[in-house]
Amino acid sequence: MELNREIQEALRDLAGQLSRLNVAVGDVLDLRGGDLAYLDLIDRQGPLSPSQLAAMTGTHPATLTGVIDRLERGGWVARRPDPADRRKVRLEAARERGPEVARLYGPMSRSIARLCSGYSAEELRAIHDFLVKAVAAGEAAVATVRHGAASDPGEGMPGVPGRSAGEQ
Repeated sequence: MELNREIQEALRDLAGQLSRLNVAVGDVLDLRGGDLAYLDLIDRQGPLSPSQLAAMTGTHPATLTGVIDRLERGGWVARRPDPADRRKVRLEAARERGPEVARLYGPMSRSIARLCSGYSAEELRAIHDFLVKAVAAGEAAVATVRHGAASDPGEGMPGVPGRSAGEQ
């Protein structure tokens, strides 16, 4: 059980560090940290309609319009007509801006590659499996929070308010 808690704490540390990295990258690129998350989704899963992006992120459409406008003004995304319905638009990442982003994330990507080189293929498969399942757990947690389901206070992450004092 102690190892489970240590893994949860390490995941929190990683999430915090990645958040700080996103803020630093955003500062260099004159983007807000959250804008990078939208841009990443558009780049990896696009082209997307604004409605799809809103559904994926849980962002109110009016708020998302401002984000898309900001990304478009900065040359990060383009609104293109939907070939199936020209009344609609699809969001596409500006491929020519990709190298700027890749350069800034390069040190982290290289560090992860070095870390991976120290594990066997079997260990990497187990790590990958764990991370995929952790992402799915995160998606489920977001859905639970968004739909207002309360959880047992004892189920929270260690060190987070709401966790019982004996478990922190």
